[in-house]
Amino acid sequence: MWAHLPLQIKQYAVLQVAISNGSPVSWQVKPQDFAFEKPEGETTPAMAAAAVVESLMEKAGRGDVVKLITAYEAALYGNAQMHSTNGYERRRQSAQGEGGSSKLRAAAAASAIAFVPSKLLAGQSTDGAIFFVNGGKPLGAGKLIVTAAGETFEFPIDAEARVHP
Repeated sequence: MWAHLPLQIKQYAVLQVAISNGSPVSWQVKPQDFAFEKPEGETTPAMAAAAVVESLMEKAGRGDVVKLITAYEAALYGNAQMHSTNGYERRRQSAQGEGGSSKLRAAAAASAIAFVPSKLLAGQSTDGAIFFVNGGKPLGAGKLIVTAAGETFEFPIDAEARVHP
């Protein structure tokens, strides 16, 4: 499942994604498994979680991080169909327990939001924000391509669509 996050954060377009492992075997999934392809064929790979967090901490202000958290939580908690067993909510609770400077708390919050590499056992799910360098503009029409567990999944993205199961 994917959903647009309606915000502009530095140079990124952001999608919320949720993945469930419906197979009987475990498999690894990571942000680099995602790409966005425009209708004319240009492909933009998703950024690794660590690169996004580092970039946001270098260039983003606290307001950017708060804006990202607010948009992500609105999308996450506004979707009654998604019940992640290994995703954002677990990372958010862990990040809230961290003390220290506001910069450290902002880094922990950004880390909690980003989709991180995860090993999904049978029946497990995870979620997170996938970041595409796109000048801070919406992705527009195209398709989301996910290559995971030896399979390639393609999800058409209509410029008007906001959520896709």
